Formats: sequence, C-alpha cells, structure tokens
Amino acid sequence: MKKNMGTTDKVIRIGIAVVIAVLYFTNVISVTWAILLGILALVFLLTSFFSFCPLYFPFGINTFKNKKQ
Repeated sequence: MKKNMGTTDKVIRIGIAVVIAVLYFTNVISVTWAILLGILALVFLLTSFFSFCPLYFPFGINTFKNKKQ
C-alpha cells in the first residue's frame, strides 16, 4: 500500500478526531451523533496512522511528498 497522505492531511485529520473526542467527553453531542462522529474519528485516526486514504486512490489524489525527489 503506497502512502498518499502528507503531513498536513494527517495533522488535520488527527485534529478533527481530537475535537470529536472532546465534544463527546463534554457531552456536547448526543448518542446518535456521538456514534456517527466516533466512527468518523476512528477512520481519520486509522488513515492518519497508515498515511493512506482509500478515497484518494480512485481520484488520483496524492499529497505525500517523497523526500527523495
């Protein structure tokens, strides 16, 4: 699996996941929204960890900058 996510993408996704977690733990979001947004946060964290977004692949998006270039 080739990396297709750059550092900026990862930072933004992790930031959004943290915001969702804070909203959940401060009881700002209800149960249904908490489940939906929690799943989204988990997907964001996983894609950030692997530096690969499956939705980028069909559209040919690649924000990963190879340091060898």
